[in-house]
Amino acid sequence: MIPSALKHIQEIAPSSDRPAIFLDYDGTLTPIVSRPEKALLSDSMRQALQALVPQASVAILSGRDLDDVRQRVSIGAIVYAGSHGFDIAGPRGLHKEMATEFLPRLDMIEKELGNQLAGIVGARLERKRFSIAAHYRNVNESDVPKVERAVSEVAARHRELRKMDGKKVYELLPDIDWDKGKAVLWLLENLGLERAKVRPIYIGDDRTDEDAFRALGRRGVGILVSEQPRPTAASYSLKDPAEVERFLRELLRH
Repeated sequence: MIPSALKHIQEIAPSSDRPAIFLDYDGTLTPIVSRPEKALLSDSMRQALQALVPQASVAILSGRDLDDVRQRVSIGAIVYAGSHGFDIAGPRGLHKEMATEFLPRLDMIEKELGNQLAGIVGARLERKRFSIAAHYRNVNESDVPKVERAVSEVAARHRELRKMDGKKVYELLPDIDWDKGKAVLWLLENLGLERAKVRPIYIGDDRTDEDAFRALGRRGVGILVSEQPRPTAASYSLKDPAEVERFLRELLRH
């Protein structure tokens, strides 16, 4: 089992380095909830993030749409990356969009997948700008294979999309060479954070965050948010969003 980040602050963020903090949203800054619209950032977590901004570069990378995650966090000085890094915006005109040519095709496939899921009780289709998500958190366990089969069948008919598994969700997104890891590396370059005295730290709980853990490799630190041990490219762990907040506050004190 990988060690707790709370017990290794000094080696994660040496006092001589300026940290660059990259965070997922759902399951990292907020607990996972049955209805995604109810995942609200607590006042104390927002205060911790605001306190970090003068001392560190901060970016939120989420599977949510860019506008959604930006409104939920609502801190102007932070960089936001929505749709798993496909849609990036930040201060001083920072902006990047990937795969806009796929948008008309996603409109069409959204209707197709919606028809496939229509008879499955509890299944919820969510259209994001750059992806289509089929949520099955509220689906009877015996019906979950039907959700996966529906998504897989649509993906097989549309090879320009790839199927991605998340926490109680299957997602279809453009099949291009881009993910959260590529987004983090792009941010490091475009924010001028490739200097020797900058320490990139990525904190996330989902499978998509593994791309970022791997991309940082030895140049930074990956911290997995999970109560249960699991295979990961991260070097340290935190149990839940409450520990994430504790870690951010410890980082500030350190």
